[in-house]
Amino acid sequence: MKLALIGYGKMGRMLEQLAPEYGFTVGLILDIHNNADGGGITAENFAGIDAAIEFSTPEAAADNAIRLAGLGVPVVIGTTGWLGETERVKAAVASGNSAAVWSPNYSVGVNVFFRLVAEAARLLAKQPEYGSWAWEMHHDTKKDAPSGTLLKLVDEMKRAGYARHIDVSSNRAGRVPGTHEIGFDGAADTITLRHTARSREGFARGALQAAKWIVGKKGFYEFSETLF
Repeated sequence: MKLALIGYGKMGRMLEQLAPEYGFTVGLILDIHNNADGGGITAENFAGIDAAIEFSTPEAAADNAIRLAGLGVPVVIGTTGWLGETERVKAAVASGNSAAVWSPNYSVGVNVFFRLVAEAARLLAKQPEYGSWAWEMHHDTKKDAPSGTLLKLVDEMKRAGYARHIDVSSNRAGRVPGTHEIGFDGAADTITLRHTARSREGFARGALQAAKWIVGKKGFYEFSETLF
């Protein structure tokens, strides 16, 4: 299968390195130099491409995904910070009879973490003595804060019925790949749930797993739907 990479930073280079393990040959790489304003997303460039993985910038991600949908190219969207455009992307995927997978985090472990946090929130929703916090830390080059992963964790808590205030905070420093922590604190005890990434490799492998899964499918999916 042929894979296109949209965005060629540290994640793009890791995706290129690992792609053969998932049955892909990288047939196209687009970056800021050859895809200004989405100009590289053309029918000619994507002829024979089976799937694309998008790790670019929050400003470009939605338009890139919409252009790919117009070409009928399935896309895995790894960029965060663009969720205000979700409905526009979903509509483009539907009208183009295409496919997309979205997640704020492609780590398999993080997607298990989402479920653990949701269950803890559900169990504590009716225990008013427990307050909660949500915290994350990433490298100093990450563009959005709070991270898309932390926002998803908070949303999962609310969906599970936890309606009280959740104190949200972020830090940016050094080269931290990503740490996310959810805590519940009461007078008698504290519960802390934490996920710590050791490298970007887990994100890259999850994105490649999603790209392999989406080939031949139609519709808009969250990564968790491909796992569970």
